[in-house]
Amino acid sequence: MRFTDRRVIVTGASGGLGRVVAELFRGEGARVVATDVVAADGVVACDLTDDAARDAFVNAALAELGGLDILCNVAGIQQFAEIGKLTPAGLRKHFDVNALAPLMLTQACAEALVESKGNVVSVASISAVMGQPYNAQYCASKAALLLGMRSLAVELGTRGVRVNCVSPGGIETPMIEAAAAGLPENVNWDLIAKSQSVIPGFMPPVDVAEALLYLASDVARSVTGANLVVDRGVVW
Repeated sequence: MRFTDRRVIVTGASGGLGRVVAELFRGEGARVVATDVVAADGVVACDLTDDAARDAFVNAALAELGGLDILCNVAGIQQFAEIGKLTPAGLRKHFDVNALAPLMLTQACAEALVESKGNVVSVASISAVMGQPYNAQYCASKAALLLGMRSLAVELGTRGVRVNCVSPGGIETPMIEAAAAGLPENVNWDLIAKSQSVIPGFMPPVDVAEALLYLASDVARSVTGANLVVDRGVVW
């Protein structure tokens, strides 16, 4: 029960990794406000790319919780697009969801986190630090998230707030399945194989969720600005 009475916001919580994260926090005694673009049981609907809706969500969540101890940025999108198929709209969507929203949420929650000496944990990706074919928009947006969070770790560290990232490899979630369906017809599987892990297969979401909870816990009280890689060994 590492999180008894801790106040937590989790994004992307209707399914996949976010749902598991919210369940684990609640299972360890946390009070959780969860959100996703689609409502679900125990999940508030909010389009985090809508500035007004995002701000309203934060205000309502902080009022309901009476403050905040942990912000957990899980929401993300991934759509493959090879060179020649990239569009400004596709790039903007990835940056809006994967980078802009979590950075702005962190800013909106900063004063509450300073008051509680809380922390932020965000889901980046191994795609933030390696080139992957057909994945430029996702790689670029996750790289922006990772470096943006490290920058905030410097600023907020002086005020007692930790900021960390977890970078997963492939997870068994609907998002990765949908993304794989969008690979080009003439996909070069030799290039895809360059980012396969030495332990075969996709991970269950709980493996990544447990890493997020570790960083959010008091055990990691001296860890900030970190990027914890959970990828089954993508070492090639």
